[in-house]
Amino acid sequence: MKIVTSLSFQGNCREPFEFYAQVLGGKVTAAMPFGDGPPDMPIPPQYKDWLMHCWLDVGDQAIMGADLPPEFAPNIDKPKNGFDVTFHSDDIDRNRRVFDALAEGGKVGMAFGETFWSPGYGSLTDKFGIPWMVNTIPAEGWTPGQ
Repeated sequence: MKIVTSLSFQGNCREPFEFYAQVLGGKVTAAMPFGDGPPDMPIPPQYKDWLMHCWLDVGDQAIMGADLPPEFAPNIDKPKNGFDVTFHSDDIDRNRRVFDALAEGGKVGMAFGETFWSPGYGSLTDKFGIPWMVNTIPAEGWTPGQ
């Protein structure tokens, strides 16, 4: 069983998913444009290249996404809030690289660094408007300031 986060975009879903695949070491396994839907599916021409379904596998995890026209998602142009996509790993160097790559062109909320719960944690909103947390899982016996 999986619980998968689905991210919504406004015509550019393919770009962030290709970026996330590169940064996270994953693979986009599905990218279906609206134009490839059933012939009787009413799609305005301006949306035919938008993705109705995109899937990114990263290890045994996944992220799903789609481009949503404003008539289906009236708040699509508003900042994303109330959630974060979270990347957890026990490799602090990898996490720092992931954080730095995701932060490029975005906005850092909390710089990557040691916290009382983790040897490396940071939060940001990436250049696509998606909020992220990158968290390093501490080794057994880890304490802050080691």
